[in-house]
Amino acid sequence: MQARVGGLFQSRKPLGYVVLSAASIFLFDTWRPLHFAVAVLYIVVIVLAALWFKQVGILRTAALCAALTCLSFIITHGSDPDSGAAARTMISLAAIAITTKLALFNIATRERLIAVGKEKDNLARFFPQAIVEQIATNDIALSTTRYEPAAVLFVDMIGFTKFCSVLQPQHVIAMLRELLCTLSSSVFEHHGTVDKFTGDGLIAVFGLPVSSDSSATNAVRCALTMQARLQAWNDERAASGQEAVTVAIGIHYGDVVLGDVGCESRLELTVLGDTVNVASRVENHCREAKASILITDAVVRRMLNEGSEGTVRRFTDRGFHAIRGHSEAIRLFAIPRDAALSID
Repeated sequence: MQARVGGLFQSRKPLGYVVLSAASIFLFDTWRPLHFAVAVLYIVVIVLAALWFKQVGILRTAALCAALTCLSFIITHGSDPDSGAAARTMISLAAIAITTKLALFNIATRERLIAVGKEKDNLARFFPQAIVEQIATNDIALSTTRYEPAAVLFVDMIGFTKFCSVLQPQHVIAMLRELLCTLSSSVFEHHGTVDKFTGDGLIAVFGLPVSSDSSATNAVRCALTMQARLQAWNDERAASGQEAVTVAIGIHYGDVVLGDVGCESRLELTVLGDTVNVASRVENHCREAKASILITDAVVRRMLNEGSEGTVRRFTDRGFHAIRGHSEAIRLFAIPRDAALSID
């Protein structure tokens, strides 16, 4: 049944129905004794057009109905119009105009709802649902360039090149999809946003685009959840004879630049700045430090301000380290690579 209705809408039959309905009303209105008593039925024709056509089709239908109303009046009364008939004609034309306006408004509203739905679906790929709803009702444009404090999390798979060399391409992609699905779901559960996927990892931001009073805590708890779920996933992989997957996570807190970059044909909303660079370097330092998670002292200070002393105590102070690309040594706190973690 749905296929038959869809085929009807795609065919020329709707146009024929509209024209036939308008012509029938015109003939009845012109050559029956009840002149203009049924002219108001032209609104039914416009309603039918609204079911099948877009704005241009509705406007053309309205113009046709208005022209037929006027033509019927001229044929019936010529140059000596009856005042009552003229009044009924004006009422009919007003009804046609009002119905047309309402039909156009309804279509515009429907198209707007569809556009918002598509926008939400697209945003849901990178933001948790609660943040998507806030963005949709926010008066500030998402792409407005600005400085904002945020926690930036980098996570990257260790030994990805080795996996590529021993697995078939389809198995590599399947493994990455499962890994990235696990990582991104952890981000969303802790009120973060996925800035971008990096192939074998991702960049997540906590505290943007909607500010939060617990952005650093959310980022660190997200990292702990990621590693705990990865351990459980590796237990399943070991049971089926597959090699374990390990990731490194680095987190830094500070001001970032939020804005869209690229060219007009392809823009990408992203975060930039020294905070992002440091988070990347810290994640890379995990290999040398034999840590599964490294966070900076800026993250720790922010977590203490957020009242997360218990989470801070899970980390070991590793002292100051020289980070590649950064002039000053940074104090790091770590979760060892072999530490057993549980999902909160």
